[in-house]
Amino acid sequence: MKKSSMMAPMTIMARVAAVLVLSSAAMASAAGAAGLDMNFYGSTCPRVEAIVKEEMVAILKAAPTLAGPLLRLHFHDCFVRGCDASVLLDSTPTSTAEKDATPNLTLRGFGSVQRVKDRLEEACPGTVSCSDVLALMARDAVVLANGPSWPVALGRRDGRVSLANETNQLPPPTANFTRLVSMFAAKGLSVRDLVVLSGGHTLGTAHCNLFSDRLYNFTGANSLADVDPALDAAYLARLRSRCRSLADNTTLNEMDPGSFLSFDSSYYSLVARRRGLFHSDAALLTDPATRAYVQRQATGLFTAEFFRDFADSMVKMSTIDVLTGQQQGEIRKKCNLVN
Repeated sequence: MKKSSMMAPMTIMARVAAVLVLSSAAMASAAGAAGLDMNFYGSTCPRVEAIVKEEMVAILKAAPTLAGPLLRLHFHDCFVRGCDASVLLDSTPTSTAEKDATPNLTLRGFGSVQRVKDRLEEACPGTVSCSDVLALMARDAVVLANGPSWPVALGRRDGRVSLANETNQLPPPTANFTRLVSMFAAKGLSVRDLVVLSGGHTLGTAHCNLFSDRLYNFTGANSLADVDPALDAAYLARLRSRCRSLADNTTLNEMDPGSFLSFDSSYYSLVARRRGLFHSDAALLTDPATRAYVQRQATGLFTAEFFRDFADSMVKMSTIDVLTGQQQGEIRKKCNLVN
């Protein structure tokens, strides 16, 4: 039984307050190492966080399904060239950008990022970077979906380069555990970060073609019985009723059925029951440490712990290879174009 996405206000406030306190030390350490500052816009754009929050409330009120995609957009940005908003840049006649590479073709939320950026340009022209906007929007997307909050240190600069072939740094949904660990480690993220950040799959949807090889022709035997044995049989049948073929790239499926608009720990109960959509979800059960974390969270008794862990891991991820200082990057006026 899925829990309701509606929580008592005091419960949410208490949980968020606890996460903020527990994340403070991690934030101070990560921010200082990355050259970021909690008060970076204190004198140049003091209402930056308030403005982003106001816009995010309006955006998610109109389109609540964007919470997951905005979180994913930040993840895909940070794993390629660091958190520099390179994922937002358009392709040019001579270069294909990240957003047009295969792993990013289903990304959504670009217009919402520009909407927030335009509002900030009105308030503080040429001041707030698109990469900082995206980091704040991802945090607020989680908060507004009843998830944890975390302090976002600011001062990122926007990159000037975006290359489609560099998206091979993104962990694919088909990855096994060994590959996932290697790809996270390349970004300074631990096995703990891997299992915790995977919990972000509690939000959003996924196209059938990202996991349909688990439903059809799994080993190449070309038989209806040729399926991924790591996937629960009853769940597999349900997915097959929606995803009719390997080629289906239009049908969407909730990654956390029943609460895909609410940030909670129910993703782990699905994975524990072999009902994670992706190979990468199932891979968490193949390692003793990550399996233990999944099983602990699957009880539903340690959600506050997961919220704290997720906040800490997001702090780490949001500081990957950031550009800072006047000698690096720029402050774009339009997030899809270099100045």
